[in-house]
Amino acid sequence: MRTHTPARHPHDDAPDTAAAFERLVTLPEGRERDVIRQEIVNAWLPMAERLAGRFRNRGEALEDLRQVAALGLVKAVDRYDPGHGSVFESFAVPTISGEIKRHFRDHMWTLHVPRRVQDLRNRIRSAHQELAQTMVGRAPTVAELAAQAGMTEAEAHSGLEALDSFTALSLDAEMPGSEDGYSLVDAIGGPDPALDVIVDREAVKPGLRRLPERERKILYMRFFRDMTQSRIAEDLGLSQMHVSRLINRCCTQLRAQALKEAA
Repeated sequence: MRTHTPARHPHDDAPDTAAAFERLVTLPEGRERDVIRQEIVNAWLPMAERLAGRFRNRGEALEDLRQVAALGLVKAVDRYDPGHGSVFESFAVPTISGEIKRHFRDHMWTLHVPRRVQDLRNRIRSAHQELAQTMVGRAPTVAELAAQAGMTEAEAHSGLEALDSFTALSLDAEMPGSEDGYSLVDAIGGPDPALDVIVDREAVKPGLRRLPERERKILYMRFFRDMTQSRIAEDLGLSQMHVSRLINRCCTQLRAQALKEAA
């Protein structure tokens, strides 16, 4: 007589919780159900921690990854239906792994990167690691990475750019190739003083058009060519006092008109 041998789990120490799951689905919400649910979670926790270990050395503490894996395990326990016929492990492993991957995608990026670009980054990273095992003395080209990852060269460029977006440098970080301590903060520009007068210039344009040609010329020479009043007077054959009075009168008139139109 042939005996039926139950299917073994890939993990040698995988617990047998089939009976506990069968009972769990029959229980209503309450203390007894919570106790059995916690027993199942505790039984499968070592497997969840092993899955977390596969993602070590990627910029996140192992203990934090274990907590994320435990959260994925709880979700798997709550969603698993033994009536579908599959063993719990085949449902739990992708659920836990997916929870860890979502953690990296949603919480580990310093800069916000679209999900599609994040996926390209992960594929490029894997392709680079695979090619690095066969290439000696040089780095793989963009074309080689694209072929290995099964994507276009444009997508490969996007993935490579995203590699630098996973973490951000401090503004005090020294610029590459700098020998005098030149940092990122030194490369940041400051406000342009000319921007402060753009609004004022636009506000007086209508009034400038209404001024006589001589007054417009005087204002142009004074404020756009930065000429002194004495130089303007000499060029136009006027006295410096007269030029000064014209400038003051025009400025007062333009200011009043600008304020009136803005009111």
